[in-house]
Amino acid sequence: MGGGPVAVFVHGLYHRPEHFGPVADGLRAEGVDVVVPELHRGSLAADTAAVQAVVAASEEPPLLLGHSYGGSVITGVRGARHLVYLAAFVPDVGESAAGLGGASPQLRDAVVPGEGRGGTTRLDPDRAADVLYDDCPGPLAARAVGLLRAQAPGCGRGVPEHHSWKRTPSTYVVCAGDRAIDLALQRTMAARCTAVRGGRPAGR
Repeated sequence: MGGGPVAVFVHGLYHRPEHFGPVADGLRAEGVDVVVPELHRGSLAADTAAVQAVVAASEEPPLLLGHSYGGSVITGVRGARHLVYLAAFVPDVGESAAGLGGASPQLRDAVVPGEGRGGTTRLDPDRAADVLYDDCPGPLAARAVGLLRAQAPGCGRGVPEHHSWKRTPSTYVVCAGDRAIDLALQRTMAARCTAVRGGRPAGR
């Protein structure tokens, strides 16, 4: 890694590193070394190990940003200088994303069984744009929907082995217009963090 500030972005379920592409490219143009790991999708433990390897390779403790399920991942990672939870889960001891309430009703309605065996699921593309990208321009939303991938079962039920937000400075970004994680649940998660940003829908 480059030696400048390092940020590690951790995507949510059904997503890919490419979903962070425009934001990551903009920060790189400003001199920030942005890394977006590909999650293994086998289990929370495997996803956490993948991100932990990136942190271990950093010359300086990086900022970790977790979106949605990515919050469960960064919770279990050691060695960050700051944790940012973007409409994400902040599990405590014994908790999982699914146990905290999991997906909103709108998101659950968009989940359909995937092709093949193994219990995989995917998001209905006709509903995904409205649930996940309703405030994005049409072409950007279409690109994001096209990048979505099937999800192996079990990740959302994983329980972190460590809880780094208890000893690492953290910021929760509340997204009041988010249609995947209920606003009340976001606020409950935010109360566990050092600082909170956001909380009002745009225009209010």
